[in-house]
Amino acid sequence: MKYLKTIPYIIIIALTFSCNTIQAQAPKAVQSAFENKYPGENDPDWEKDSNGNYEAHFKQKGEKYRADFSPNGQWIETESSISKGDLPKAIKAVIKDKYKDETITEIEYVTSASKGTFYDVEFKRKGKNKDVEFRANGNIIN
Repeated sequence: MKYLKTIPYIIIIALTFSCNTIQAQAPKAVQSAFENKYPGENDPDWEKDSNGNYEAHFKQKGEKYRADFSPNGQWIETESSISKGDLPKAIKAVIKDKYKDETITEIEYVTSASKGTFYDVEFKRKGKNKDVEFRANGNIIN
């Protein structure tokens, strides 16, 4: 029974170790690509997503970012969360016209290797939320 009191401490130590292991598991090619893309940002938190890509979570000038890299180190995209007030007027107008009854759950500003720069607006839906990608001029790209 004395050992039951130590179980929470063992769990905390195990979780701390496993979080550090996740960060250390990013391949050298991924870490190198991150360092080249974001010089001076040498302490990201790494996660592996469901597609097998690596996500670096980091801050620049107080803003939170997530950069995605393929397992071979190719940069895919970088995202940062923004507020509805930060959306360009053209996007706000399209949302007001086409999605006025929808609830926004998240908005991200995205720079992508394949799609360029866009805004990803997530609307709440039953089951899986719906993401709509916009150019700054209000054009929908997905």
